[in-house]
Amino acid sequence: MKRTSISYGLGHSQVADIWRPTDREGDRPVVALIHGGFWKRLYTKRLMHRMAAAVVAHGWVAYNIEYRRVGHLGHGGWPETFEDIAGALNALNDVEGIDRQRVVTCGHSAGGHLALWAATSRFTTSAAPSDPSLRVCAAISLAGVVDLVAASQLGLGGGAVDALLGGSPVEFPERYALGSPAAQLPLGVPQFLLHGTADTTVPASLSANYVEAAVAAGDEATFIPLPGASHMDMISPSGAAFQQVTAILDRFSSTLR
Repeated sequence: MKRTSISYGLGHSQVADIWRPTDREGDRPVVALIHGGFWKRLYTKRLMHRMAAAVVAHGWVAYNIEYRRVGHLGHGGWPETFEDIAGALNALNDVEGIDRQRVVTCGHSAGGHLALWAATSRFTTSAAPSDPSLRVCAAISLAGVVDLVAASQLGLGGGAVDALLGGSPVEFPERYALGSPAAQLPLGVPQFLLHGTADTTVPASLSANYVEAAVAAGDEATFIPLPGASHMDMISPSGAAFQQVTAILDRFSSTLR
């Protein structure tokens, strides 16, 4: 495989790695990988390296995104973290050798939140709708923090959601309305939410409840519980979660040409 990096902004964290198969010709579909870590500066895209290699082995291009995060000199949070995800995806318009009609976002934990947010029709931190230059065809959440209001109320990550958005849902209701995928339903693209039943970091009920609401809103959304899987099992290429991910990718390999 071949690995290169691009910058989609001037900041140190505004970079993404492109992992490509070297034994295949033609435009390849893309999985945009978004790492977790409760949006905190401590955690980096290195968390998704093994996933990126496994995605490439499955024949797709892996686009492993770094973004500004919350913490000392991180300069992330609202709206920078969200703007970076939008900017990184739009930067794919300048990348050669990829199929822009087949871009799937796939994120873990906090990255699961961002993967679904990137699939929203709004794709912006403004109250005015945007017209993104690139739209994803599907979104995969791996143990995602997909409902920011519920996650704030649960105090997940030691108050990580409030740190991301600058305060509580009561203090900043508009930020939660624009930044939470659960508040943006329907998204209008297929969504797949995988969650381990043994997850003690982000409860699986967040994904289950989200899918129920998404289906009620008219979206194609699927909840895939993984019995006995923990939070970090979700990004293991040898685990049940990745088997499900590849099955989802195969669906879009065969249906979008």
